[in-house]
Amino acid sequence: MHIVLVEPEIPPNTGNVARLCAATKTVLHLIEPLGFELDDRQLKRAGMDYWQHLEWHRWPSWTVFRNQLPSGARLWFIESDGPRHYAEVGYSPDDYLVFGRETAGLPRKLLEDNRDWWLRIPMFNDKSRSLNLSNCAAVVLFEALRQQGFGGEARSVVRGA
Repeated sequence: MHIVLVEPEIPPNTGNVARLCAATKTVLHLIEPLGFELDDRQLKRAGMDYWQHLEWHRWPSWTVFRNQLPSGARLWFIESDGPRHYAEVGYSPDDYLVFGRETAGLPRKLLEDNRDWWLRIPMFNDKSRSLNLSNCAAVVLFEALRQQGFGGEARSVVRGA
């Protein structure tokens, strides 16, 4: 699986997504411009020591990222108001889960141009503006992994039980 963060702005969110990706062997793609420096103390702190166990790529723009994708790559755009619920689709191991900036989300034109691939996470309180980016990434990624039978799971050994 792949998680794509388009122009992320908040270091702890990106660090938490990096930790998620390391734990699940998911490739992380960061699309510039970033709202922080990659040596940012908060970014490293949120990702803890997981950055060294993570496959990740930094791309100078959406266009450069998009042009390097293999033919037939499937991108799922997760953003509010999507026509389909994230659990109503079938995911494949090589799919890309695309998330936008914390303050603005994904560009409207990108969503409209990819309407068949635009998904939403349901929210039940109309007074709540949004969910946290790293929480959204975890929710959708674990649904995709569940559909694939959680292949490759490394089980922890519980000692002293």
